[in-house]
Amino acid sequence: MTPALPAALLGRPIAHRGYHDIAAGRPENSRAAIRAAIGVGYGIEIDLQLTGDGQAMVFHDYDMGRLTGRPGPIRQISAAEAAGIALLHGDGEGIPTLTEILDLVAGRVPLLIELKDQDGGMGPDVGPLEQATAEALSGYHGPVAVMSFNPHSIAAMARFAPDLPRGLVTSAYDPAEWPLSLATCERLRDIPDYDRVGASFISHEVEDLARPRLAELKSRGVPVLCWTVRSAEQEAEARRVADNVTFEGYAA
Repeated sequence: MTPALPAALLGRPIAHRGYHDIAAGRPENSRAAIRAAIGVGYGIEIDLQLTGDGQAMVFHDYDMGRLTGRPGPIRQISAAEAAGIALLHGDGEGIPTLTEILDLVAGRVPLLIELKDQDGGMGPDVGPLEQATAEALSGYHGPVAVMSFNPHSIAAMARFAPDLPRGLVTSAYDPAEWPLSLATCERLRDIPDYDRVGASFISHEVEDLARPRLAELKSRGVPVLCWTVRSAEQEAEARRVADNVTFEGYAA
């Protein structure tokens, strides 16, 4: 039986990459952003990338330049090296491991974890990040779910951690905005893998919530989250379809 999305992830708004605010010294996916979200009771969304020594790091980009000022793929350094590279606009803290963030959250608020595509084209060349994620989450107590744009990643999570709630991040897949083939965009746009990978929810692009496929899934009782809401007005509109929102840039 597919594990259900925790009810807590349908109740509290979810802070995108933590409750980050550069002006307040809280970079995205930082410990400071995580602590801020916990402080006001928001759910938390974080991203995972893999290091060269197979560790799951809480970091969004493939290249470190935008977030640290040090160009280069995070995949080519060790977790220890990543820990010593300071995030820009913060207090000097380095890139955190998933284990560190799990220890910090400790079940106090719900956690939504996105595994970034490691194949490069939403294909089947996945596994190490999924295994590292499953190992880090083994024994974690608290409401948590994992998700990915890449259906192969979620299928891998079903093998490594079958009792962990899992979902698909979905999109309109405008080919002008994605470094993917037209055929791949057209296929993923229709969310054809939902049942195959044992998903129990989706998180869909907020500007595309009118897509008929979402109505079809909702009619089956599938929870629909959305990303990324950036104003109270957009949130109110999104909630006409979505069961919860992932937000940034304002207080949801």
